[in-house]
Amino acid sequence: MDKRSAGAVRSEDVPLPTGTDISLDELRLAARNHAMPLEALRWPITPVGLHYLLIHYDVPLVDPTEWRLELGGAVERPTTLTLDDLRSRPAVELAATMECAGNGRALLEPRPVSQPWLTEAVGTGLWRGVELAPLLAEAGPGPGAVDVVFSGLDRGVEGEVEQRYERSLPLGEAASAGCLLAYELNGVPLPPQHGFPLRLVVPGWYGMTNVKWLSAITVTETPFAGYQVATGYRVRQSEEEDGRPVTRMRVRSLMVPPGIPDFMTRERVVDVGPVDLRGRAWSGRAPIARVEVSDDGGETWADAELEPFPDQRWAWAGWSFPWQPAAAGHFTLCCRATDEAGETQPLEPEWNLGGYENNAVQRVTVRVR
Repeated sequence: MDKRSAGAVRSEDVPLPTGTDISLDELRLAARNHAMPLEALRWPITPVGLHYLLIHYDVPLVDPTEWRLELGGAVERPTTLTLDDLRSRPAVELAATMECAGNGRALLEPRPVSQPWLTEAVGTGLWRGVELAPLLAEAGPGPGAVDVVFSGLDRGVEGEVEQRYERSLPLGEAASAGCLLAYELNGVPLPPQHGFPLRLVVPGWYGMTNVKWLSAITVTETPFAGYQVATGYRVRQSEEEDGRPVTRMRVRSLMVPPGIPDFMTRERVVDVGPVDLRGRAWSGRAPIARVEVSDDGGETWADAELEPFPDQRWAWAGWSFPWQPAAAGHFTLCCRATDEAGETQPLEPEWNLGGYENNAVQRVTVRVR
């Protein structure tokens, strides 16, 4: 492998830092949310039950016959839509990779206290629904419109603020980003945990933007200052800092763990001989240009072969690499991606208060026997 660069990174195979035990509150979060097993990277479209899930509050019980979508605010023609109204409109399908903004949080040191994700908070779904842009155009945003606010039916308390789960997009982004109002996932109606009967899908953005159980779209003439935009999901170093909002997914790659696992440690075991390494890579900012693989913890790198998802810009690209371990022993496999905007995954995590956007290279410990 050609000598490129080296650096120390934390690994999901390394114990969490001393003195940062998982609390009961975090364990409760980890039990109700779930990650995608990394072996599910084998599927270009993640099976519904394996796609990652983060549910901020409770899963609402929704009667689809009573449900309505209210589109209003600073528009000339407010409208109310039923599920049948939406299904009667031209439908589109979109394969899109979705990653939690906190993916990798538990690998930071010191570890931010929240949902303790390792690297598996991701999935790629085949979403079917109606495009948002024509609906906005029909409603006719007024000349002073600046933001579009998306409100879910789920309610809770966060930061001592009682709230509906709400996120916003600038009007221009909402109208041009290819947003989808999805009512199906992988060919079936949205499951309750994925936002039945309707959710927002914003291709390329981290998962918190993709509001589930969508019930209202409101165009506003002032920037939205709700908790999930103004307080939550911001990259900052301290509580006092305003920081910047979390938006599009940073470049990232993950590897299908080779061989078989040890039950407790998840260390991988393979036999001496050729090993076909495979994985997926994605970026919300630009298409994937390159994936590299290392078998020495990031000291040296070699190019993998890219296998883009056909005609689907927003779905992860597959990659493969024929690995021939030099001998029996322990190896640390890494993969890193570079997108067409020139961003490459860092070797070391970039710490922030909320543990967001950690796209440091993955490390997989393998014992060759």
